[in-house]
Amino acid sequence: MSEDVVLKRLYWHSRRGMWELDLLLIPFLKHRYSELDDADKKAYQELIKEEDQDLFTWLMRREFPQEDSFRRIVKMIIDYAETTGNDQYRAL
Repeated sequence: MSEDVVLKRLYWHSRRGMWELDLLLIPFLKHRYSELDDADKKAYQELIKEEDQDLFTWLMRREFPQEDSFRRIVKMIIDYAETTGNDQYRAL
């Protein structure tokens, strides 16, 4: 499967039912995903299969996932949002 097809599918699955999640996942996917190593790309792909409530809890730093690979990618997403001038994220 081509990288473009993979990215389009990931974009579709990264769009969630919660605006707060969209603000975090979509920019990260657009700007950082292509730079990740294969293990982190797989972790992102698996992460977005999780329930919105779990993602929200993790990405809002209320608690962190048990699984190391999820914890790592969640931290990357949060760090990206905090360091890119994402004012909408800071308002959350």
